[in-house]
Amino acid sequence: MNTKNLKFTLFVHLYGLMKIPLVLFVSPRVIEAGDKRFVLKIPLGYRTKNHLNSMYFGALGIGAELSIAAAAVAAISESKMKIDFVFKDFTGQYLKRAAGDVHFICDEVEAVKALIEEAKTNPERIERKMKGYAVVPSVSETEPVMTYELTLSVRNRSLKS
Repeated sequence: MNTKNLKFTLFVHLYGLMKIPLVLFVSPRVIEAGDKRFVLKIPLGYRTKNHLNSMYFGALGIGAELSIAAAAVAAISESKMKIDFVFKDFTGQYLKRAAGDVHFICDEVEAVKALIEEAKTNPERIERKMKGYAVVPSVSETEPVMTYELTLSVRNRSLKS
């Protein structure tokens, strides 16, 4: 793990500890934190598997949400503004059993950053649908086990509407 990914993993863990302790329960690790792509890994283990020895759908949901939320938190932190975010909805398509460590991939980091950038000057709540997918690299690095779509909703608290 390179230094940037290690720092981002520590940031995700600290944010989880302070804001959403359940995040720490699934032991997420940042694999890639780039300007265009974000990849997060959740290991398959005692805490994350179901009765069929594949990843429990709750753990899959946490990974999907985190792959987009981490990019949003980073962009908000860089903005130095009081911007709140929440996910308005969640849609997931479970395509195959996730029988191994799962990588959650968001290729829409630029769209997340653009939404935060727009929120800097917009006092209204603004929303965008963000997409991602999950793979089990030990089975196939390209074939998704899940696709997902979440609506990211942001509002700048420092601007009055």
